[in-house]
Amino acid sequence: PNSNVVTSLKRPTTTSPNSLQKLANRPRVNNPAPTRSCDASAIVNSTKPAEPMLIIDSGGVSRLAERSSRALALIRALRDDGLWPPIAPTVALVESLQGHSSRDAATNRFLKTCVIDALVTERTARRAAELRRRARHGSAVDAIVVVLAEPGGTVLTGDKADIGVLAAYAHEVTIETI
Repeated sequence: PNSNVVTSLKRPTTTSPNSLQKLANRPRVNNPAPTRSCDASAIVNSTKPAEPMLIIDSGGVSRLAERSSRALALIRALRDDGLWPPIAPTVALVESLQGHSSRDAATNRFLKTCVIDALVTERTARRAAELRRRARHGSAVDAIVVVLAEPGGTVLTGDKADIGVLAAYAHEVTIETI
């Protein structure tokens, strides 16, 4: 698929080994459009093949931090498929953390395995505002998460409804529910 073409949202799904395999095997395109660097902190122009980008929202952080056998299996599958570590925007941490060290311990431990994106540029904020306006739905945090996945990235979420509405107006963003 051409990354310069706006496509409709693929139906949000529950993450399964098959969907992870499809995500890992998704063709990588030579993308002249701006793409995020591996640290997700800057927009760079690149003609290199696009790497699959995995953005995790607050629901995804909370679910993967719970240290369940299901969460561990998913993390292992993502690592095996070369999709780890995910990018966790700092704005999503506001919704993931409780501000209490003992209650946040598992989440903090999990976040050490993620790439933390601390930069929300004016460009990102304006694009997120546009998505919210067009979708007429969704929080600012969810909109920023979707924008960070543009173009061609995947959002791991626990809330496919809110993210899905916003992603319907985004450039080639796939939603995976965990």
